[in-house]
Amino acid sequence: MERFDKVSLENWTRLIRMLIFSIRQSYSEEFHDSGEFSIMGLSPLDGRYAQKTKNLRPFFSEYGLIRYRVMIEIKWLLKLSEIPEIKEVSELGEDARSFLKVIVDNFSIEDALEVKKIEEKTNHDVKAIEYFLKQKCRSCSELAEVLEFFHFGCTSEDINNLAYAVSLKEALNNVILPVMIELCKTISNLAKENANIPMLSRTHGQPASPTTLGKEMANFAVRLGNQGKIFSGVRILGKFAGAVGNYNAHKVAYPNINWPRIAEEFVTSLGIGFNPYVTQIEPHDYIANLFNAVIQFNNILIDFDRDIWSYISLGYFKQITKPGEVGSSTMPHKVNPIDFENSEGNLCLANAVLSALAMKLPISRMQRDLTDSTVLRNMGVGLGHSLLAYSSTSRGIGKLQVNKSRLNEDLELTWEVLAEPIQTVMRRYGVPEPYEKLKDFTRGRAITKDSIRDFIKNLELPDKAKSELLELTPHLYVGEAEKLAKDVDHAIDLISGFRLQ
Repeated sequence: MERFDKVSLENWTRLIRMLIFSIRQSYSEEFHDSGEFSIMGLSPLDGRYAQKTKNLRPFFSEYGLIRYRVMIEIKWLLKLSEIPEIKEVSELGEDARSFLKVIVDNFSIEDALEVKKIEEKTNHDVKAIEYFLKQKCRSCSELAEVLEFFHFGCTSEDINNLAYAVSLKEALNNVILPVMIELCKTISNLAKENANIPMLSRTHGQPASPTTLGKEMANFAVRLGNQGKIFSGVRILGKFAGAVGNYNAHKVAYPNINWPRIAEEFVTSLGIGFNPYVTQIEPHDYIANLFNAVIQFNNILIDFDRDIWSYISLGYFKQITKPGEVGSSTMPHKVNPIDFENSEGNLCLANAVLSALAMKLPISRMQRDLTDSTVLRNMGVGLGHSLLAYSSTSRGIGKLQVNKSRLNEDLELTWEVLAEPIQTVMRRYGVPEPYEKLKDFTRGRAITKDSIRDFIKNLELPDKAKSELLELTPHLYVGEAEKLAKDVDHAIDLISGFRLQ
């Protein structure tokens, strides 16, 4: 049997996926059914949007936090049993290890509710975990002899910070980041599929040099992809140094043990980095860095949502309708860009929560105050609204249908955009005041294909240059946009990025 303390990351990830599946259908015993629970939920994440955010429940629900705490407490007892100097806890046998493994692997909602019942008496959530484990392990003779070594040398925050760190890493790697990757792929595909479709640019909302629809999508795919690279550089950290970070109690109980080394071994065995310089709490700087990275990803996506919304408004995109769907309660003709609006709204909420977390968590009075405790419980709120937004944007993209005739219409009506290439060629051949001449010709005037061709014919340019300008149309004046859009995959790294190490 594989030793519990040596369980591989792959096995733990498999367990997480099983847990996600197992709690999808039931979450609260307070209501008669999931529908009743959903409609009574205070937060829309657990109400209206419950089905869309349920994959985060194993990580950020109260149940999830309790389960991770149980896992940390058990692993610490196992670690203590392997330290030769602690003779009071001899190395546990296979039966005891198997017993502890079952507690973690089979940890249920009923178990979590039992912990909550104990907490009603203790009024302390982590102490309730300790008492729960003592009750659970009394039936195992080998464990019954070492019950007081549950939570040995620990302050509550030793357990909490590791529970949050592991749950945050696994939630990002198993749920959030894969959805981010798929969103980047979807936008990248949108870029490649429409690489050659010319489109009028609009700087300051006014007609500008043409681009291609695909190139504008590629811009966002690359921005999001570049932001994703930042996640691999964020190091999730944990502490395990006692009440004020100095191993005070540890040193008194067992003065000859190298406790900093033991703590580092234990923390790193959980798949996270070790922070040796702490107070009662790990200072949460890494959480601020991580959430700031998510916030910037979300900001880029808001920019994308708003651009798509504008393109739909201009008629550049049509939206595929769904039978039975209603766009407006009073205007039957409407097909609203609701997915992109939903995404933008959820991204704003997500960033508000994540910003508050990033700004507050690194600040704690002296060796510790309790303000971080209630704040940390809201990590799932910020990430939940982010997840909702990513799904909404992806769903909206799936409804888009390019309206080529509308794109062509706008280009055909804006021949004045050729003023830029004309004056640039004039500069090349030394024609005096080219910008000024084009400015006088175009500003405040209706420019047509014929009028701009007449202007070109009267220029003092070589015949070849003049001929090339006469062949130019707004549809063809797209530079390297098509190539840039087609090459978008070369500019995005979705393999080494988007993964917490």
